Amino acid sequence: MDEWRTMGAAALGREIGAGRIDPTELAEVMLDAIARHPHGHEIYARTTPDRARAEARAARERARAGLQRGPLDGVPVSWKDLFDTAGTATEGGSALLAGRVPAADARVVARATAAGLVCLGKTHLTELAFSGLGLNPVTGTPPNVHDAEALPGGSSSGAAASVAFGLAAGAIGSDTAGSVRIPAAWNDLVGLKTSHGVIPLDGALPLCPSFDTAGPLARMVEDAALLTAAMQGGRPPDLRGASLQGARLLVLETVAFDAIDDGPARGFDEALKRLADAGAEIARIEAPEVAEAVDLSASLFAPEAYGTWSAEIEARPELMFDPVRERFRGGRDFPAHAYVAGWARLRELRQIYRARTAGADAVILPTCAIAPPKRQAVLDDHALFAERNLMTLRNTRIGSLLDLCGLTLPTGTPSAGILFQAPGGQDARLLRLGAAAEGALA
Repeated sequence: MDEWRTMGAAALGREIGAGRIDPTELAEVMLDAIARHPHGHEIYARTTPDRARAEARAARERARAGLQRGPLDGVPVSWKDLFDTAGTATEGGSALLAGRVPAADARVVARATAAGLVCLGKTHLTELAFSGLGLNPVTGTPPNVHDAEALPGGSSSGAAASVAFGLAAGAIGSDTAGSVRIPAAWNDLVGLKTSHGVIPLDGALPLCPSFDTAGPLARMVEDAALLTAAMQGGRPPDLRGASLQGARLLVLETVAFDAIDDGPARGFDEALKRLADAGAEIARIEAPEVAEAVDLSASLFAPEAYGTWSAEIEARPELMFDPVRERFRGGRDFPAHAYVAGWARLRELRQIYRARTAGADAVILPTCAIAPPKRQAVLDDHALFAERNLMTLRNTRIGSLLDLCGLTLPTGTPSAGILFQAPGGQDARLLRLGAAAEGALA
């Protein structure tokens, strides 16, 4: 049964449907593994064993009756601790929200539950989801799968660790500027930033509602597609027969390779060769609007984040990790006219970028330009925390600013992902392309 912990969500769903795996036994395997794991308490903020067992029993009865609700009915997953779960604390990785217990599930949790997914519990994250490093000395910092002393990426840090360490078959995180894509890349997982607005966020703690999205972290593209469909309450895209033959991929050279570390650069270059060998047509582009959009980010993310949480932060600022609190406060003094002008210009830049890349199947770049820093180094040096955090999120922030969906895949080089980006609304097409790329990169 221990081998179940390394299987993908789709594969487990097929085994449940065939009667070869009992969902109740699968849930117990996962709950026991979480309890015994040396870092289990650093990955999960809290588990929900009663809920998991009840949901697994119901899935077992449906499977026996041939009434499965979908391809993931009975599959156990984790939820980032900013999605409300009825009767279970949802605290956003923050002491500011300690003891907050919602009365109802977030809409996305309710949809996933209706599709038969089994809730194992809530995973740790960066305080209020406002950092890409995954460091949270207040409530818990999960380990990186390759090095327990290295950071896991954030803010969906526990979500990534839960899958990477075999403590969930899939995970649901959120992504505002890279919070699914970074931890997925640093832990060699698949991560999807869905298009803004396609998954409802009612009952999810906000950060920047203009940019917030929900998305899956998983072992395979098929898993990510099925998890996304469960959250949307719709049908997954058909990934069968996906091919890279003739696919046009554009390598974004503007900003994305500046000051890149050796590991991410090597992983990207090797992945590029495999994609070309599989039939992809690869060209390189410069896009000055990308650099301008990145320069605008400070005037957009921080003011909205501070506006969202300023009352709670200023009521008890001493409860927060200093660098995260000060990152929020970085949005405190931006004038309203600069924020409005920034958004007006960003909308223009989005149109310029879409026109430039209109003929491409995807634009590709390294998911993150740097390797995971050591946790103690950034814990001890707050200036280093700020600098590494900005570098961590630089590449993923591009897609958030330009209203793109994004899919990160492992390259085979540890903690080095390759990011495929397409215009917002093209998630299904991106997943199909990702399935073909996954085969080439394996």
